[in-house]
Amino acid sequence: MNLSEIAYRRVVVKLGTSVLTSGSKQLDKAHMVELARQMAALMKSGVEVVLCTSGAIAAGREHLQYPTLPDTMANKQLLAAVGQSQLILAWSQLFSIYGLHVGQLLLTRADLQDRERYLNARDTLNALLANNIVPIINENDAVATNEIKVGDNDNLSARAALLCDADLLILLTDQKGLFDADPRTNPNAKLISQVVKIDDSLRMLAGGSVSGLGTGGMSTKLEAADIARRAGIEVVIASGHHPDVIKKVVSKESVGTHFSAIENPLESRKQWILAGPATQGSLVLDAGAVKAVTDKGRSLLSKGIVGVKGQFERGATLQLVDQQGKVIAKGMTRYCGQALSLIAGKHSDEIESLLGYDYGDAIVHRNDMVVL
Repeated sequence: MNLSEIAYRRVVVKLGTSVLTSGSKQLDKAHMVELARQMAALMKSGVEVVLCTSGAIAAGREHLQYPTLPDTMANKQLLAAVGQSQLILAWSQLFSIYGLHVGQLLLTRADLQDRERYLNARDTLNALLANNIVPIINENDAVATNEIKVGDNDNLSARAALLCDADLLILLTDQKGLFDADPRTNPNAKLISQVVKIDDSLRMLAGGSVSGLGTGGMSTKLEAADIARRAGIEVVIASGHHPDVIKKVVSKESVGTHFSAIENPLESRKQWILAGPATQGSLVLDAGAVKAVTDKGRSLLSKGIVGVKGQFERGATLQLVDQQGKVIAKGMTRYCGQALSLIAGKHSDEIESLLGYDYGDAIVHRNDMVVL
């Protein structure tokens, strides 16, 4: 693979559990070494590679010889704690065949929603890449609870792609890509090779996980693709068992489903708003405010708010929704929920008299907002 033939300088590869186990109950080391070979060849060509790997819980079950355990959070964390060391050991051994070292980053949502921790994780990623070390990312399942989990490695890989400012995100799975119908039930289903826009009709096509081994189905891959492409990152969903799949995707051969990047990507702060903090509430906007935010690029003012949902502090990330409940934007509020309940629907010049203080006319400033 010649560098002159490659259009990307930094690539994130996400491997689902079904790819790593080949649909079995244990890690398929033979297939993992083939994937490592492809990534090593890419790195030899001058492209930096970040690996986002699933499989910790599956590796834990295998290492403990498939114990019968109640399906509790504590037992899942037990399996992840045992399996993560086995998973990273396997990757370390496989990449060492090609003279490469690996470095492990275990993340939770808490690492991504705190701006300082987000930047620290980014610095670590960049340091590993600068020293030709393969960063291997997984969710920190051994300590993560439902409240702080990203939830699936599809979305985690999209956030990793934003963290390291990647050019391409490859989501490898047990499907050939996104189809226009469910290929498991419809033999006439056709592969969608190119996606320019992700809309509600496309989301309806996304089904669940075929194998039942992983936490992410096609719907989470669409979510991940949407996050990444908004930051100017191309995305490909493809089969992890397609011959030379990583090489072919990077060489822009027609494999899987390709999602075009948005031409005017979000700046760094807005990428973080989109990818990092969990929303803590929502503001319901009237039709005029919806138009001002979506069509005119305006900040959200108190006059346009007709409802406040949730309890949150100043600086929280909120969803902005229309009166039909459709999410139109995501942004950081300059006022807490209690204050907004008092000033919703009121003119900006009434804020100080109602609250006794004033943080400005904008409830969510356009610089702190991502329009979806």
